[in-house]
Amino acid sequence: MTIRHSAGSYEVDFCSLGEAISRLPADSIYLTDENVEALYRKALPPSAQVLTVPAGEASKSIGQWAELQSRLAQWKAGRKTSLVAFGGGVIGDLAGFVAATYMRGVPLYQIPTTVLAQVDSSVGGKVGIDLPEGKNLVGAFYPPRTVAICTETLATLSDREFSNGMAEVWKYGFILDSALCDSIRQTGSLREPGAIDPIVRRCIELKKQVVEEDEFETKGERAKLNFGHTVGHAVEKLTGYGPVLHGEAISIGMVVEAQIGEAIGLSEPGMRATVEESLRSQGLPTTSVVLRDVDMLIETMLLDKKASGGRLAFSLLTSIGACKLVEDVPISDVRGVLERL
Repeated sequence: MTIRHSAGSYEVDFCSLGEAISRLPADSIYLTDENVEALYRKALPPSAQVLTVPAGEASKSIGQWAELQSRLAQWKAGRKTSLVAFGGGVIGDLAGFVAATYMRGVPLYQIPTTVLAQVDSSVGGKVGIDLPEGKNLVGAFYPPRTVAICTETLATLSDREFSNGMAEVWKYGFILDSALCDSIRQTGSLREPGAIDPIVRRCIELKKQVVEEDEFETKGERAKLNFGHTVGHAVEKLTGYGPVLHGEAISIGMVVEAQIGEAIGLSEPGMRATVEESLRSQGLPTTSVVLRDVDMLIETMLLDKKASGGRLAFSLLTSIGACKLVEDVPISDVRGVLERL
């Protein structure tokens, strides 16, 4: 599958892990986390140079980014040295930002190993790190050279990590493709070999359509992909980047934002119930104690990249399979929804 962008294009290849590794440049440096290294170090060439960071969202930090820049310099990495993001969404975002900024840009390759990274974060060129003030506030648009989708790696995920990624799968169904929602419901165990493959492919097809139309998120189309993320990112920040996984936070955010859509008369009545029931069936959380801290939530959401001039913006559902960016949602309406939850 070819993804086109302003500077050219890159391929999303569906292949085995062995094939993906064999196609990488010989001078590649791999960036991964402790969990992935323990599982897959033997799959890498014996002489491979590997940078390993702690697993979890806390690694998407300025401190970790700076340390990796220094390590690359100490290893005498040059402008033609390739950096391989080998892991989940945290690794893809972190490695991507390291690649985008080391020597003003070195080649980046993505081998995502989780559901979340395969269906969403590895495609589209967004890379970045978090600040104490908010999630993904520092970053760049930096497309990879290729993305290798090796669904065999999903077999090693815990049930919690698998469900965490499925939040983003449901998101694609909610915002763009009601048939995808039906497909998830009708498929038996998605953990059976090969069962999730067509779902992963469909999510990438949907993201391809959006990012090719609005690569730099200037037309409002790409912002639709942020359904659930305005609230979800605030939940992640207020819980300390770790106890609630990204997909779990987005699940909570999608329920709240479905209710906001109903409250302002944009979403069909019963939208929240439909979204909540779907996510619960996946074993995902749909609420959090931090939703009680209404003032702090609103203050955090005002740092969201879609917000402007002290006004909140949300990607909200008009129906299952259709979404709209609403750029001036009254804070009073958001407060009312949060206080009633």
